[in-house]
Amino acid sequence: MGTMRINQNISALNSYRNLSNTNTVMGKSLEKLSSGFRINRAADDAAGLVISQGLRAQVSGLRQATRNAQDGISVVQTAEGALNEVHSMLNRMRDLAVQSVNASNDSDARTAANNEITELKGEIARIADQTKFGSQKLLDGSFGATPASVTGVDADGAYTVAANDDFTLNINGTGAVTVELSALTGANATDTASALQTAIRSALAASGDADIQAFADKVTVTGETVGTGSSLTLEISGLADGETFTLTEGTNNPLAALGLGGAITAADGDAALFQVGANAGETIEVKGIDLAAVATAITGDVTTAANATAFISAMDDAIADVSGFRGQLGAVQNRFESTINNLQVTTENLAASESRIRDTDMALEMVSFTRHQILTQAGTAMLGQANQLPQGVLRLLG
Repeated sequence: MGTMRINQNISALNSYRNLSNTNTVMGKSLEKLSSGFRINRAADDAAGLVISQGLRAQVSGLRQATRNAQDGISVVQTAEGALNEVHSMLNRMRDLAVQSVNASNDSDARTAANNEITELKGEIARIADQTKFGSQKLLDGSFGATPASVTGVDADGAYTVAANDDFTLNINGTGAVTVELSALTGANATDTASALQTAIRSALAASGDADIQAFADKVTVTGETVGTGSSLTLEISGLADGETFTLTEGTNNPLAALGLGGAITAADGDAALFQVGANAGETIEVKGIDLAAVATAITGDVTTAANATAFISAMDDAIADVSGFRGQLGAVQNRFESTINNLQVTTENLAASESRIRDTDMALEMVSFTRHQILTQAGTAMLGQANQLPQGVLRLLG
């Protein structure tokens, strides 16, 4: 017969301990069943939580990358749709040139055809300038372009040049253009930048060379205060990798006064980058398209049969250029679509891996919950029985 004591009910203490443990386990089981997660805090599985969080970050990044690639397709489709219309207009212009070569056309007919061509040229130039995705122009050569630039700092913050001072600007060796300046006396950076930009753009536009004129609207000069001084920055966009623009002193060396000068080489940056992966550097490049240069290069007329014949060749060149642009965009769109398919498969696999680590196996957890529910009921009953054992001492005393 076991020893009878009343100060310590060992059976009750044992039953209580087991019941408490069972209730704790059942509480965790309820949490897992109600949340759907096997790991609700680091204490549940520290290593599993670390791995799971890493996978979650990857999955979230891949889903955003998928949306980025879809946005890339939208950009490409916007540009390609505009180029499709340009193709139609170029074909129409070529048809008009072919028609104008024919001897059956008199001068009035050729003039009418030429007027239509002029309007179509204007529309192509407008499309080049106005085709946008959001606020970003897609076909003027600026999309994704990194302008080449030169910056000069003036310690005094005031610029002075004499009227008719000049310098030359040479874009990629296409020929030097003389830029003549107006007089500036103690001008601030903003006013100087505005005057310099106007002078450069005017000189390029008046060059008479279509290749040079195409850069007239791509030169930007900005000025800002730097401490007690100021700075001027001259940027030019549309240069391909390795191409240069060179500033050379002319009359009275105004470039020295402006803090500018020298040869600037464009870096490889004429591409928009689309982030299509969860990690840094996982990008797709979309090269900028300069339809404006194609539009500017369309010169000539169809007012005579000889001119119309030459214009046919010009149209063939323009059509080939636009075809090349569309082929480039089509290849990029196909790449985006392949990237999206790959991202979706990768996302699915990583999500499944993360789920296996972190999510609750509902069937297995329900088995555990049912077991501990039964143990709780049994433990409660046994604790009640254990609490009755010391009452046997009363019978001894009676």
